[in-house]
Amino acid sequence: MKLESSLAKEAAVLAQKLCELERLEHPVWVFDLDNARILWSNESSLNVWQADSKEELLSRELGADMSVSVSKRLKQYKTDFSRDKTARFTEVWTLYPNGEPVTLNVVFSAYWLSSERLCMFCEGVTEKTAGAETLRSSEALLHTSVHISLYSSAGAPLYRNPASRSSVANANSRLQEHFVNPEILRQLDDPSVDEIQAITSVNTVNGVVWHDITARRCLDVVSGEAAWLISEVDVSKLKATEEHAQFLAEHDTLTKLPNRNYVSIYFQKQIDEVLTEGKSGGLIFIDLDNFKNVNDSLGHDAGDQLLVEVADRLRSLAVSQYSIARLGGDEFLLMINPIESEQHFESIMQNIINVVSVPITLQGREVQVTPSIGVALFPNNGTQILELMRHADLAMYHAKETGKNDFAYFSKELSDAAESKMNLVSELRLALKNNEFETYFQPRVEVSSNLIVGAEALVRWNHPTKGQIPPGGFIAACEESGLISDLGKVVFKDAIIAQRVWAEQGHDIRISVNLSSLQFNEENLVQDLLDIVREHRGNTKKIELEITESVLLGHDRCTIDKLHQLVACGFEIAIDDFGTGYSNLAYLHRYPISCLKIDRSFIHSMDSASPIIDLIVAMAKLFDLYVVAEGVETTEQLDMLNNIYCQEYQGFLFHKPTDFNSFTRLLSQHDIMAA
Repeated sequence: MKLESSLAKEAAVLAQKLCELERLEHPVWVFDLDNARILWSNESSLNVWQADSKEELLSRELGADMSVSVSKRLKQYKTDFSRDKTARFTEVWTLYPNGEPVTLNVVFSAYWLSSERLCMFCEGVTEKTAGAETLRSSEALLHTSVHISLYSSAGAPLYRNPASRSSVANANSRLQEHFVNPEILRQLDDPSVDEIQAITSVNTVNGVVWHDITARRCLDVVSGEAAWLISEVDVSKLKATEEHAQFLAEHDTLTKLPNRNYVSIYFQKQIDEVLTEGKSGGLIFIDLDNFKNVNDSLGHDAGDQLLVEVADRLRSLAVSQYSIARLGGDEFLLMINPIESEQHFESIMQNIINVVSVPITLQGREVQVTPSIGVALFPNNGTQILELMRHADLAMYHAKETGKNDFAYFSKELSDAAESKMNLVSELRLALKNNEFETYFQPRVEVSSNLIVGAEALVRWNHPTKGQIPPGGFIAACEESGLISDLGKVVFKDAIIAQRVWAEQGHDIRISVNLSSLQFNEENLVQDLLDIVREHRGNTKKIELEITESVLLGHDRCTIDKLHQLVACGFEIAIDDFGTGYSNLAYLHRYPISCLKIDRSFIHSMDSASPIIDLIVAMAKLFDLYVVAEGVETTEQLDMLNNIYCQEYQGFLFHKPTDFNSFTRLLSQHDIMAA
């Protein structure tokens, strides 16, 4: 009642002051910004507001059904009027008295009551000539969350829609104050630039945020002078998610240390910088002795706790010339650059041995692990990170073989191991010639129905003297020697034939085949695969090509073109071991990918890896991809997959990889079981 009485008094005072405006033909009213009510209006306003009388109009509580965007806009007016009492704004507004739209061109200005309370003086002109499109575009500009701004070529603001106005502290802030990146400002000043599209940081009332902007050169419709029309969308959350994904891609989730992918990119840069300065450095490869015993006796949780402790101890040694990473398992990598002296370098390794060897209490038991350390020096032992890692790894194994808890340098003698690799390559060439490779198939099973819906083609080497050798024993040698292309075509041909035969038997399932990143270096990759399909009467729509994230590193144009060509031919593309490489949100919509395969390491540790799995699932949903879980071995893992967005799984829980004939029988038996 007190508020009603106060408003009535204010209205009476206003009526006396503004009585000379009563006879104006266009509607005029005073709006109370604090209480969202009209305090005074002339007679013409009654028609606009569809009110029976002034008393009835002044009694309306207009804030009751006010939209969020209108409420925000009114708060902006109040802020601007408080800063500049002479400010005036002209906008097209659509009112909804009694639910019917009435469109006005309204001029807003400040009106101060005797109580020093700020109100708004509103003068309206009915928009009789505006078409439906004009009215709707005006409403869209008012309510959209997209920031729309018009600036003069000199950077002065000419127009801001409410979303844009809400992002700046001062309505008069110039274009030059908006962008953080000077490169954007340089482009805006460049007369040869007519359009700019970028994701860039901008200054707002909430601090620096990320906006996806489009700026187009245009003419101001009022003055006819050159101007910039800029639209902006806040992508800060997406940017943060992408940065988080980037962190996960380049860091070990357990220890938060950089991972192997980070090493391959950034350690190489550091090596190049040291060599450019004419200095030297060292790569230190650390493997924990008897770590497996901890996992076997105390469990993987205790093993993880130990790894975190070792990571923290290695961090405690770090100074400016140290770089530390965890390569996986119980393997760590340190890079020292530059080396101050031989004595200092060896003291570092002794410190590593000392701090790592300190006992740790796990589950109430005192446990001690020791490090075996291998060292490769650059440039003496190489200049490329992968080469240096290989040499340091060889030296580490030498330290382990000669007693553990010690360090060893890479030497010429250790390179003898390379000779055995050469022998292996020779055997592989002979194996290809003698058809010693056999393609096995592992079922891919639908999570919801547990029915076989596909298979992954996996290669085995039937060695004449050593028996069957799994791919881990020869794939790396094939890639290093260039034999991977010939081997890949063998497996691809077997997969095409198997798919066709099973389809003829009534089992029209999809077969996935792995493609090595090195195969994308082949100019005729696409044509070679199509020739195999045609020769063996295959169906590309039933073949899925699995690639690793390393294929997408560098965004090579040739690789991108090949992927699009393959999809155009009917193939589908899946990313194998997803989450272990260069997990970047951007490429999921940049490349023609249809499937993500969650790496088995995440499935085996689903509790600790759940943040990564959740991120993979979220990305898959966002980009409409289907998800396959690899390495499912327990019913508990399968139960967890039932609760997330995962369509298929494969692993020993259902069936191990098997040869063509056995898989054919499995398909028939599984049909009977399903029936």
